[in-house]
Order: sequence, then C-alpha cells, then structure tokens
Amino acid sequence: MTFDDLHLTQPILKALSQCGHHTPTPVQAQAIPKILAGRDIIASANTGTGKTAAFVLPILQRLSAAQSPPGKGLRALVLTPTRELATQILQEARTYSRYLKVHSIAIYGGMPFGDQIRALSQLPAMIIATPGRLIDHIWRGRIDLSNVEILVLDEADRMLDMGFINDVEFISEAMPEGCQTLLFAATMGEAPTRLARKFMKNPDRIEIAQGKMTLDKIEQRLHLADGLQHKNRLLRHLCADTNVTRAIVFSATKRDADSLARELGAQGYPVAALHGDMTQSARNRTMENMKRGKIRILVATDVAGRGIDITGVSHVINFDLPRCAEDYVNRIGRTGRAEESGIAISLASRADLPYLDRIERYIGQNLTIHVIPGLEPVHGLINSGRSKAGHNGADKKRAASGRQAFGRRQGTRGLAGARSARS
Repeated sequence: MTFDDLHLTQPILKALSQCGHHTPTPVQAQAIPKILAGRDIIASANTGTGKTAAFVLPILQRLSAAQSPPGKGLRALVLTPTRELATQILQEARTYSRYLKVHSIAIYGGMPFGDQIRALSQLPAMIIATPGRLIDHIWRGRIDLSNVEILVLDEADRMLDMGFINDVEFISEAMPEGCQTLLFAATMGEAPTRLARKFMKNPDRIEIAQGKMTLDKIEQRLHLADGLQHKNRLLRHLCADTNVTRAIVFSATKRDADSLARELGAQGYPVAALHGDMTQSARNRTMENMKRGKIRILVATDVAGRGIDITGVSHVINFDLPRCAEDYVNRIGRTGRAEESGIAISLASRADLPYLDRIERYIGQNLTIHVIPGLEPVHGLINSGRSKAGHNGADKKRAASGRQAFGRRQGTRGLAGARSARS
C-alpha cells in the first residue's frame, strides 16, 4: 500500500513525497480512511508509529477541501499534554500543508500571551493546544469552539495521568453537535475508555501491536545497583564511555533532573536538564543545542521527554525506572530511530524491582543484566540464573527467584537514606 491508495489529494501527496514518505504505517493505513469517512476513532499506538500523521493528514485534507468562509476560523482542535508535543505536531502540520492554504498554530503554557493573541487574531483553521492554556483563552473570549468540526485527543492516556481529566471533559463538552472526535493513546486504560464512552459516537477501534514493535533496533541492558550512590557511580562511568555520543538520561522528578545535570556538569560533561519548570524559550534553546551537538547528555523527566524528537540518540539511560511500563517503551523509543540502532540502559535497585517486573511483563522479555568491573552490586546476584531472554516459564521463574534473592540480600541498608534524600 502507498499513500496514493488512501485517496489523499495531490498537494498532500507532493509534500509527503518530498519528505520521503511513500508507504503509510499500520496506524496511518487504518486510521486515515476512517477519519476521511467522518468516523469517530479510538487508536492505540505507541510513540514512533506515525500516529501524528495519521490524524494530521486527513484533517488537512478536510480543511483544504472546503475553505472556511471569512470569519469562521477554528475548525480543527488538537489537544496534547505537553508543549513539546504541541510544537512537534505543529511542525508536521506545516510540513504536510506546504502546498495548501491551511493556517495552523500552537498555543501552550510558557509562551507569551501577546504572541498567542496575535496568532489567534489570524483566525487559524487548526489549533494544537495544551488543555490549560486553551481554557485560559476560551474564558477570555479569544477562542470560539462553535465551528469546530474535528477534535483530537492526542496522548489521551498521558493527559489523564497528568491530571487534565477535568480540562479535557470541559473542552469535550463544549464541542458542537456532530463534531468528529479522534482519541489516540499508547494504551487504553480505564480513564481513556470512560472518556470515550462519554463523548464519542460508536467509535471504530484501531489497535496496533504494542511493546516489542518499537524495540527491534534497541539493545536493552540492566545494571543492578545497591542504592542511590551506586547508581550515581554507574551513571558517571556510563557517561565516560566515548560510545555514548548523544544520550538522554531519565529521572523521576524535576529536582532530580537538575541535580543530576549539575553533578554531571561538574564532571566536565556537556549536559543540560529538561523539565516542566523551565520557560519555553529555555526548553527550545536546550533542544536546539542538543540537536546541534552542543549538549551531549540531556537529563529529562517523562513529561518533558515525551515530545523529544532528536535523531542520533545513541543511548537512553533510565536512572529511575518509570512507574508505568508504557513509559518505558516511550522513553527508550528516543533511540533506535530513523533506521539506526540504539542502546537503552536501566539502573535498578531493590526498590525498583516491582517496576522492573512490570516492564518485563509488558515487553515480554527480561532485560539482560550487565556488570561493570569494579562497580559490581555488593548485594545483587550476578549469577542468579536470571535469563537473558526470559521467554519461557522456566526462565521467568529463575528470573523472579533471582530478583527475590536480590531483595533479601540487599535488605534496606542504604536505601532508606538514599530515597529520603531524593524525595
């Protein structure tokens, strides 16, 4: 199948061809015809599967097919949880609409109100927005939702996890009768499902295989650690490796991201932090410096890292394991992109074992344990019988036994103090 088979217009096909895109991904092949037919859809697809183009392309076609009369303004609204994702979606929309007369803008927190007011005065046909900032403009009478034809809830699971449920429901309830609703999520948990039942009309379901489909080109490694100090030593050693040419280190909190960045900077590494407390200009500057190679190591939180789209990331290092297994796949998907290979390294102490088990069940394999000479875990089991593949029941049983022994031998020594220092 090619994009020509999806009955997209020539201006869109021309833009796709210039980008080197000729064959739709599975989510694009399934979603685009349904969206063009006016159906509500629920699509489960991980980051890196091309889901942005899956909704942007048919929206652009619809907006260009019937140009808005003067003063009609907003016809398509895309909600997304972070400013990085909003910027990324806007870039794709402008890339694919280069031969169309469709005006799109993005509005989000951290961007000056004056700039957004000027952008809104141009009556864009499509707005990509974070929920909070969108509601600010709605309350001030700057955005009229009465003519919206398509509402997209992108990364719906993440928006709800981040506490945007009330904002999303407020916006969904404000949509005019007959508005087409598209919901995209990495996984369809209870909250997105409940939202879909409340606001969608007999939606079509699209489910793209999860987990391993994004991991084929990524080598996954696990280092066992005795606690926070041991993790810090492991991280410094990993960053000293010349093979780590461009790395993203994920931390649990904004404070930890700043702290790790300071510590690595003191060691002489070109490093910067990326998190939600930074101004948008600072975040943009950090991302640009990373792309230009001025920053070798980026320490990010999940929220900030969700929209990172940088090629050439050689390593992803999970200093803190994510609490949600889906976030693990999203994190390590920052490497192994654009037909390149990548390495994902996770550091796990005794306190991380429940999250490790959850991740390994989700991806259907055990992470391979690696040991750095001189930095072996004192309390871990290097020869635990833990499988490198872990695909069969016996392997999983041995792996679980090894982790249990790791927990018993480590006890609580050093962990309570380390964790309290980071809380």
